[in-house]
Amino acid sequence: MQNQEKILFDNGTHKFIMFSFDDETHEDSYLSVNQYLIVQNNMGVLIDPGSEAIFDELSEAVTKHVALENIKYIFLSHQDPDVSGSITQWSVTTPAKFIISSLWVRFMSHYGFLDMGRIMSLPDHGAKIHFGENYIQFVPAHFLHSPGNFSLYDSLSKILFSGDIGAAIVPAHDEYKHVDNFEKHKKNLEGFHKRYMGSNKLCRAWVSHVEKLDINIIAPQHGLLFEGGDAQLFLEWLKELECGSDLLSELY
Repeated sequence: MQNQEKILFDNGTHKFIMFSFDDETHEDSYLSVNQYLIVQNNMGVLIDPGSEAIFDELSEAVTKHVALENIKYIFLSHQDPDVSGSITQWSVTTPAKFIISSLWVRFMSHYGFLDMGRIMSLPDHGAKIHFGENYIQFVPAHFLHSPGNFSLYDSLSKILFSGDIGAAIVPAHDEYKHVDNFEKHKKNLEGFHKRYMGSNKLCRAWVSHVEKLDINIIAPQHGLLFEGGDAQLFLEWLKELECGSDLLSELY
């Protein structure tokens, strides 16, 4: 299992780190999985820590930036095993509160997690966690892959973790890097987004919300980072995308 770590932001007291652990490799392409960590004054927020298979490697990598006992929150964007499958291991090794949509709280017991008192359930409109003048915002992304789904925006680093929005199947040699040609990258986005995103109306609702944020990087759970102008190009593309229920005639 390979890891490529990339520090996306570091001002000395605040860091945003991307890890990329994945034990599934194929010759040509595969759906890579990214995990993220925010460290603010030696307190950690872990984002979509993934499946049981990567727990040991990810926890070891995380400890290079913050002690496990200082992980205060673990954010789960939705209920899937590539997001939430390791919840039991993280509950044993950290004192963290787990943040997830209220829709999925009852499903966590199916991963062996029974301490419901450690779950912070998000209302549909989201929430904010403040640290000084800055904050982490949980942005609604419902039906954009999951009926109860959230993105996460870090106001200090200006990074938007978009979850499965922006996910791409990319050649192995390109994984964990940034998009350098959005027009070429669109072919890596189209198949996944047309099938897994709910509809164009839902895409537009999310884009209209995140366009109000000051964003330097869009960081998806799978695939490549969108930086600078490519982040804006991605939002413009998503706003016009026909997907999900828009394509019912092709599915029935």
